[in-house]
Amino acid sequence: MTAYDPLAGLPGRGSPDEPPFDVVLAGTVFLDIIFTGLASLPTGGTEVWADGMGSCPGGIANLAIAASRLGLRTSLAAAFGDDDYGDFCWRTLEQQEGVDLSRSRRFDDWHSPVTVSMSIDHDRGMVTHGHPAPMSSTGLIGRPPRTRSVLVDLAEAFVPGQTSWVEIAQHDGALVFGDIGWDASGAWPIEVLDRLEFCHAFLPNASEAMAYTRTETPNDALYALADRVPLAVVTNGNQGAMAIDSTTGEEAQVPALRVPALDPTGAGDVFAASLVVGTLAGWGLSDRLAFATLCSSLAVQQFGGSLAAPGWGDIADWWHEVRDAQGATAYAASVRRRYAFLEEIVPTVPGGAVRRAAATIARQADVGRG
Repeated sequence: MTAYDPLAGLPGRGSPDEPPFDVVLAGTVFLDIIFTGLASLPTGGTEVWADGMGSCPGGIANLAIAASRLGLRTSLAAAFGDDDYGDFCWRTLEQQEGVDLSRSRRFDDWHSPVTVSMSIDHDRGMVTHGHPAPMSSTGLIGRPPRTRSVLVDLAEAFVPGQTSWVEIAQHDGALVFGDIGWDASGAWPIEVLDRLEFCHAFLPNASEAMAYTRTETPNDALYALADRVPLAVVTNGNQGAMAIDSTTGEEAQVPALRVPALDPTGAGDVFAASLVVGTLAGWGLSDRLAFATLCSSLAVQQFGGSLAAPGWGDIADWWHEVRDAQGATAYAASVRRRYAFLEEIVPTVPGGAVRRAAATIARQADVGRG
């Protein structure tokens, strides 16, 4: 497969003085074991056969693989066990997906975290086993390398009373893209939003955004967040995404694409990585939102978590199909207008650009077949 660089047109790209990475990440890598095609979930004392299964790196690997497949030079800091699970995840990330692991470490006698995901009726249930990482992200990274951006979870990246690697990276010029997970405690401490002072962008979903801002609608949450961070983005499932970019004065809302969603695992990570691509490349806000929505829509049409993330070959295939499709429905015409910006990008994508067919999950398992 041939790599495609979406940032090739940036001034200084390829020069010795540019940052060595486009995005730096840190977090926990899980081994994901995915069962699909279940007629029902097993109950006590019963056995259920699955039509398909596969294995792939999960957790922060979802984001790392999504970014790397879109052509961003990606570095990941994570702890890996010394077991076969760790071998598999390390090999897949480094050798297959081209993710830099120079700031990751293997730890003796540490069990790699494992998640078993059972997909049924377009939903999923999960069982996870793991232990705390032997070293923090800040300990693994030390002083972060120069990078154009970092993607972080606001709830995990900052330790009270300590200077985190994220703050150092931001001081050195990196754009910080923040996300946040679901708060199972239900507390939704508004103090978490104080960490947005270090962020260029914040990308919560609608439920998270409303809970943290104490607002009643996604639009109200968006405006509240736009008072705190230059680029505020709120995703809202099948309603699409909305954003305000105060650095450019743009406000945009993009509807979701009509697609058959099979597995939502990792779709949010694909959206985030895609938004980073468009932001670093200097695209307009509407095009950035449309691109991120497209990439996450391509991901949910496949089973397999991280390895369902699309590459530029998949994006080129999709645009050619949409552009050349027969028929003139209002919806089809709207999609062609919305994604017309790809007509300038796709011709520069090499014919052998990365596609999902290169995924380990497609070579070593039967997820998505039949």
